Amino acid sequence: MGDGAGVGPEVIVGALLDEATTRRCRPVVIGDAARLRKAADVLDVHADVVAVDSVDDAVTAEGRINVIDLGLLPADLPWGTVSPVAGDAAYQYVRVASELATSGAAQAICTAPLNKEALHAAGHVFPGHTELLAHLTGTEEVSMMLAAPTMKVIHVTTHIGLVDAVAKIEPGLVERTVRRGDRTLRDSGVQSPRIGVCGINPHAGENGLFGHGEEDEKIVPALEVLRADGIDAQGPLPADTAFFLATRGEYDLIVAMYHDQGHGPVKVLGIETGVNITVGLPVIRTSVDHGTAFDIAGTGKASADSMVEALRQAAHLCG
Repeated sequence: MGDGAGVGPEVIVGALLDEATTRRCRPVVIGDAARLRKAADVLDVHADVVAVDSVDDAVTAEGRINVIDLGLLPADLPWGTVSPVAGDAAYQYVRVASELATSGAAQAICTAPLNKEALHAAGHVFPGHTELLAHLTGTEEVSMMLAAPTMKVIHVTTHIGLVDAVAKIEPGLVERTVRRGDRTLRDSGVQSPRIGVCGINPHAGENGLFGHGEEDEKIVPALEVLRADGIDAQGPLPADTAFFLATRGEYDLIVAMYHDQGHGPVKVLGIETGVNITVGLPVIRTSVDHGTAFDIAGTGKASADSMVEALRQAAHLCG
């Protein structure tokens, strides 16, 4: 359910009352039943929020929302406020969901947004869901993929500063990231993925004019290995044109070197329909591509479109 003080409860209620969602999957919320009822009141919709003991107890019925209720939130939790109580609850929701997925009781995890400040205030020091799920599943390395209607982007580095990101990029990491992206696309039905790999510097260094040879040192060796293995990885490409070419259909996946290089173009295309997919976990995980939106939490203004799409992609990835 994410952070209960944010828009997570509202987008969950909106998405689970969408008939398209229940046609695709049998969703079970890990969260707080009372908070979901409050969210339904905020949205002025009728929702039959039913607490269940297990995934197997969930029943698909019009207007029904099944929830494994951990009961961790106080009734008077204010909307739009950083709370260590909500931060700890968000952690516990992910922990339980991870246990259900790794045991096979659930086939995928779909996350509503958490608040990093609240998570840290509760003593759980992780940059976000991606790193938390890697920790909970014992996964050494994962990648973040963002999916928009006309473009998919996978990131070599994510939640670290730009200077640290450039230092962290090396051929092995680039190669592993591209392989994870290629495998994910093939698993989703793309037979021969066309992958565009961004450079680090403007114009991908323009033959040494910009930067200090980072493309030749950190990216080109990886691409040579990948192409020798039959993976269609092109680059290093100037980032300012790579994303445009992807929206035109020339690439199935773009590899971004750092967080903002990949996130900016996807969010320009429409934050409401973007989806975050964690690649490399032993379980399927998708998420909305927006934050807790504390400024509008509890107002009923949040769109459920990204959650509907995240659930659709999770169901699709389940095969």
